[in-house]
Amino acid sequence: MIVPDLPPEEAGPLKEACRGKGVDLIFLAAPNTPAKRLKLIQEQTSGFLYLVARTGVTGARSDIIDGTRRLIERVPTSDMPKAVGFGISTPEQAAEVIRAGADAAIVGSVCVDLIARGEMERLEQLIRDMKAAVKMAGKSKAPIIH
Repeated sequence: MIVPDLPPEEAGPLKEACRGKGVDLIFLAAPNTPAKRLKLIQEQTSGFLYLVARTGVTGARSDIIDGTRRLIERVPTSDMPKAVGFGISTPEQAAEVIRAGADAAIVGSVCVDLIARGEMERLEQLIRDMKAAVKMAGKSKAPIIH
C-alpha cells in the first residue's frame, strides 16, 4: 500500500493493520530527502523502497534528473529493493534508472494515459520495449512495475 502523504512517524496504526493482513506499506523518498530521514524511511518501509525520480507531481516526463541518480546512490545498502518512479515513461528512462542502481522502474502515468485513450496495442508494445531495455541495462530480472 502506498499512501503518498503519510510520513512514517504518523503511520503506526496503518502499519500495524497492514502487517496484520500481510500487506506491505511502502514509503516514498525524494531527491531532497535528508540522509537521516532516508534511513528512517528505509527502516519503516516494507516490500520495496519507492524512490521518487523528481520533486513535484507524477506524470510522464521526458527527462530523468541527476538528482535521481544521486538519490539511488545515497540509499544505504540493504536487502530492500529500490524502485524508482514518478515520470518514467520511456524504455530509455527505465534502463537509465536500472543502470544507476535501481532494482525496478515504476511506470504508471504513461500506462494510464494509453489506457484512457484506448491504445492497448501501444501499451503492450511500450511494456515489451521497457522490459527489453531493462534487460539490456544488465539486470534481466529487474521488474517494471506498472
